[in-house]
Amino acid sequence: MSTIYYTATTLDGFLADEHDSLDWLLSQDIDDRGPNNIPDFLASVGSLAMGATTYQWIRDHTGPDEWEYRQPTWVFTHRDLAKAAGDIRFASGPVEQVHAELVAAAGDKDVWVVGGGDLAGQFADAGLLDEIIVSVAPVSLGTGR
Repeated sequence: MSTIYYTATTLDGFLADEHDSLDWLLSQDIDDRGPNNIPDFLASVGSLAMGATTYQWIRDHTGPDEWEYRQPTWVFTHRDLAKAAGDIRFASGPVEQVHAELVAAAGDKDVWVVGGGDLAGQFADAGLLDEIIVSVAPVSLGTGR
């Protein structure tokens, strides 16, 4: 079992555009059988840790009654967010306090730190990241996060 930060970035190092959008990523041609094989990666994941901005963006783009992840998802936030369909849990404490729950929920699978560079940094600062996987998309945004 590992805790993995798996993310994508642009050529100029941005995770999202200036409006916190991931449209730049979703417009890329991704080979699901290639080196960034998302279906196989998701099959190896037992729980997710997600920042509030990423959660809100996904929720806004899929709707409140749809949630694409089957794994329990902890959303780290200090905001009052609406709950999407699915196994969503909100957390506001330090990542160290929630990591044991993420690991227990994952069972013999991995924990995926999905989104939020700040959240990934908190896991790294706490010594809780085992692996970082970065996919670089052939896009330049010029500004963003």
